[in-house]
Amino acid sequence: MSYRIFSLVILGMLALPSVALQPKPFTVDDAFVQKEFGDTCKLIPGPQPMIGDLDGDGVDDLVVVAHCKNPALDQTDDSFTIIDPYNSFFGYGDARVTSQFASEDPMTRGLVLLVIHGSGPDAWHSDHPKAKFVIINLPFKQVAVRKLAVKKKTIMAIYAEESGAENTTSATFWDGRRYRYAPLGSGLDADN
Repeated sequence: MSYRIFSLVILGMLALPSVALQPKPFTVDDAFVQKEFGDTCKLIPGPQPMIGDLDGDGVDDLVVVAHCKNPALDQTDDSFTIIDPYNSFFGYGDARVTSQFASEDPMTRGLVLLVIHGSGPDAWHSDHPKAKFVIINLPFKQVAVRKLAVKKKTIMAIYAEESGAENTTSATFWDGRRYRYAPLGSGLDADN
């Protein structure tokens, strides 16, 4: 008799929907961006959020194209770092100074890449991500997250088709300590 009750209990448990085991749906919207990076940042309509393991730790990271009026206002409160790998490549390494540089094109002024390094099973949408970055001054028309070969090693990088007359393509990648910018040449297609 007890075997029969035990079997019915097990069958009843199997028939119940497993709500706790299903991952919660998660969308990247303005509310999420403002929670993570402050009220001065908004999503740009069009480009989709990109997911990939940028820092090589096996946990998904997030890259979002956004517009930020003045991210320095929210930097301390929202625990992110403003970086400028593009100008660092050309010798201007202090993002506090280069954040004051204005883009020549008013359409690209304030365009940034928001990067969240994920942690734990929730990855980039964890309550406490590993790190958050606002990449400023990168002149781009389109971006994509793809693999890049660096010193016989394959890593994930942010490819950018840069704005300007030269149609230059570049890659921005995590070197283990910081993000680095690398121009890839003129006339390259980011889809390769």
